[in-house]
Amino acid sequence: MGAHALGRELDAVAGPARAELVRLIGLSGAWDADPGWRAVFEAVPRHLFVPYYYVGAAGGYERLWGGSPDPRVRERWLRGVYADAPLATRLRDGELLSSSSQPSLMARMLVELGVTDDSRVLEIGSGTGYNAALLAHRLGDGLLTTVDLEPEITESARSHLADAGYRPTVVTGDGARGVPEHAPYDRIIATCALPSVPPAWLAQCSPGARILAPLATGLIALTVRDAEHAEGTFLDTAAYFVPLRGTGPAPADEVPHRSGDHELFRFLLTLTHGTLDPQDAHELWERELRPGRERYGVTVADGRVRAWLDDPEGPYSWPLR
Repeated sequence: MGAHALGRELDAVAGPARAELVRLIGLSGAWDADPGWRAVFEAVPRHLFVPYYYVGAAGGYERLWGGSPDPRVRERWLRGVYADAPLATRLRDGELLSSSSQPSLMARMLVELGVTDDSRVLEIGSGTGYNAALLAHRLGDGLLTTVDLEPEITESARSHLADAGYRPTVVTGDGARGVPEHAPYDRIIATCALPSVPPAWLAQCSPGARILAPLATGLIALTVRDAEHAEGTFLDTAAYFVPLRGTGPAPADEVPHRSGDHELFRFLLTLTHGTLDPQDAHELWERELRPGRERYGVTVADGRVRAWLDDPEGPYSWPLR
């Protein structure tokens, strides 16, 4: 099939598939607090950002490609692109390097980010460029900067964004250092898991800025007071992301998996990894009636980062390494 015919085929099928995905995200309640994101997801075509992805197969992975000459493969590819599911988009020696997150979780995060029409946003982890496109569509190219450590990822994201008609600032660099040359930011959103909160981010934020980032299999939402102080609580949802490259393995990857562990207990184990004995963590978790993520928070103060349960001044707090 020629390129033009393939393009017509995609246009005919992708529109209804995208509409169905938007309907499913709406049913999840992800954008109830900010329905303006619905029109953004309706407008931005995910398939332009995921020309191929990997699915598990016997003996490893199978690559599904939208340009395959086999119409059955193209159908599987497109069906997967518009499923409400994360997609593995980049592998190296069997290790997942980059992915496209679950769309309903992306929608929840974008709503929780709380942007206004003039918010300057820094995205940590460019990935495929899809999340950046959603932000650029809502805010305009000039208010968005996205950064990733891997040149091949930023070049690919930049190309996908341009193909979709978006041209935000795409930077190759260490996301933990932020992008000071385009600061200050009103919002920072990370799409990769962190071991802690990088202090450089606070210094690049305006007072009152909001930081939303995956941490310990959850999502922490911080309000920045000044260059050295921020505080906030976790959302109630689980969140599993590829680790921020350059920071070593994520704590979630270092916590042993034991059959029968409750998912919320594993969150506490991950949050306190290296600072609280697992048996002490389990006793605390049971004593406090198995707390959900929303009861935990994080305080950044004078270069130190601490997690806590219920009250930043209460009896339960732990340093983040």
